[in-house]
Amino acid sequence: MGRKSGTKTTLFFLLISLISFLAFAPVFAPLPSFSSHYSLSPRHRHHHHRKVVTSTVAVKPRSFEIDDDKFWKDGEFFRIIGGDLHYFRVLPQYWEDRLVRAKALGLNTIQTYVPWNLHEPQPGKLVFEGIADLVSFLKLCHKLDILVMLRPGPYICGEWDLGGFPAWLLAIEPPLKLRSSDPTYLRLVDNWWRILLPKVAPFLYNNGGPIIMVQIENEFGSYGDDKAYLHHLVKVARGHLGDGIILYTTDGGSRENLEKGTIRGDAVFSTVDFTTGDDPWPIFKLQKEFNAPGKSPPLSSEFYTGWLTHWGEKNAKTGADFTASALEKILSQNGSAVLYMVHGGTNFGFYNGANTGVDESDYKPDITSYDYDAPISESGDVENAKFNALRRVIELHTAASLPSVPSDNGKMGYGPIQLQKTAFLFDLLDNINPADVVESENPLSMESVGQMFGFLLYVSEYTPKDDKSVLLIPEVHDRAQVFTLCHSEDNNRRPTHVGSIDRLSSKKLGLPNAKCASNISLFVLVENQGHVNYGPYIFDKKGILSSVFLDGSILHGWKMIPIPFHNLNEVPKINLIIEVAHSRFITVSTQRELKDKPGNVSEVPAFFTGHFFIKNANQIHDTFISFSGWGKGIAVVNDFNIGRYWPSFGPQCNLYVPAPILRHGENVLVILELESPNPELVIHSVDHPDFTCGS
Repeated sequence: MGRKSGTKTTLFFLLISLISFLAFAPVFAPLPSFSSHYSLSPRHRHHHHRKVVTSTVAVKPRSFEIDDDKFWKDGEFFRIIGGDLHYFRVLPQYWEDRLVRAKALGLNTIQTYVPWNLHEPQPGKLVFEGIADLVSFLKLCHKLDILVMLRPGPYICGEWDLGGFPAWLLAIEPPLKLRSSDPTYLRLVDNWWRILLPKVAPFLYNNGGPIIMVQIENEFGSYGDDKAYLHHLVKVARGHLGDGIILYTTDGGSRENLEKGTIRGDAVFSTVDFTTGDDPWPIFKLQKEFNAPGKSPPLSSEFYTGWLTHWGEKNAKTGADFTASALEKILSQNGSAVLYMVHGGTNFGFYNGANTGVDESDYKPDITSYDYDAPISESGDVENAKFNALRRVIELHTAASLPSVPSDNGKMGYGPIQLQKTAFLFDLLDNINPADVVESENPLSMESVGQMFGFLLYVSEYTPKDDKSVLLIPEVHDRAQVFTLCHSEDNNRRPTHVGSIDRLSSKKLGLPNAKCASNISLFVLVENQGHVNYGPYIFDKKGILSSVFLDGSILHGWKMIPIPFHNLNEVPKINLIIEVAHSRFITVSTQRELKDKPGNVSEVPAFFTGHFFIKNANQIHDTFISFSGWGKGIAVVNDFNIGRYWPSFGPQCNLYVPAPILRHGENVLVILELESPNPELVIHSVDHPDFTCGS
């Protein structure tokens, strides 16, 4: 439309327009550390349906939009070349190091999940410090000029315990229907997002921050088709974040998944993921059917650079050239991709997830390492073929020159660490607060007694008989070690190992004949090996989930004793690890008591403690603890739970210990060995990972 009015009239209407904009524009908390100076270039395109506004105002609003089947950042065409990097799998001291390496690969965007269970491990107990300091992570991304695609769930999958749901949701009665429009579940999600989303709102791109898109749920089309649930999440997200942010979904690139997991129209942008190596463009064509016209830039929001690994499997690997070639097929035609993962990190503590196979009993827990065969390794290494191959492809499709590639961080092996047995697990039970012990006629789940991770000890008793008894536990999640104890025998004051039961094995176990003048105590130590994070069996309670039968009759009268340990974001009031770590001076009589009886050396859970010294501060580097020759357990270094080890099952032999955990001078390693300690009681600190253990 041509101008007909004079200069004064034009200025008058500009003034009125500016006043109206300021009156109705949403106001968000400012970010003092964010710069308000941006160089914006107008978009040179002709669209009769888009209004072009000219103004004399110096500072133009930031914008990230979808139009013409493309992304537009501040008016300029933009291609997302991103990667998943999860702040909760990397120590905060290393966030910047890993982000700088991602930029050197050529990435302009980082995608990250937000795990509800990390931030609210107990109802109403909120954690946003340390490795859970999401706000600091977002500020760091902004400082480094990296955009963010945020995935706040409430379900995230991600090979993370229970898909990011807090396990206390499983204790609610009547049971919740997760990932649905169940009113009680939605009320809890609303409460969580009422806490989370206002924290991230100031970091949206149009508010001066790095967040360009926010995901709704996660691959919902692979799980259900409850559209009311998805619409509710969109409504809540809009209520907290406003209309200016792009909301998106991610679903597998099949028609069925997209039909169930997407929201038609232009309210939510539908993205796809698919197997690396598949022809991407027919899938991107399908993607367009589930977006409004002009609103479907081709985006693979999970371009798999590797794959996950379960205990007992061969370590997953994918070829560097194969992966780079698949990325080239997307970028060569102006497609966008997010590398899943660019850097995997570590499942510290008890937060690894698990999958199931053909049925619920086909249980497959994830290993501690989340290396994922990503271009940036678990310890941050980039001097590898996959990083180089992907960088070459990205460089071809990036106008600006890429940043230089940092050298790999130093690694150091501190040599053999001599361990000493400092306590049997059963010897520490007297330190448990009696108020934490729960009594019930029948066994209760771990979640029902407030134990969301780790171990729960079930204790009952039975009357011995001359013949061998048969114990049957039809349903145990995930792994149970069974012990018996005759209190009337003075020479056997510690429970004796009988055998093990898990979700895959036979549920029956023969109890040995016992000449005992009193009732025999039955101890069942159950390990939660990680809640299922994907698929139809995600409602995965832990512990003994059925009646327990002895010779065909139900065994009643149980005590449930929680075993307290560090988790990534929780330190228990009574900390067995701390107590054991400081038990350095053991009397001769105690040492005699701790010696194993013949034939029982490898069967009773026990704590072992060792110390190693770093003489100079400049010798503090990343290291790996090798558990070759040991059985199964957990390891804690300087009060930090570095995760589970299971070299007898494999494939992971060594656990990663980032340098920020270590300290100048004395360092303390404590392990809980559940099965079979190395006869030499030696563990080695080495300078490399190893995934060759097990059968």
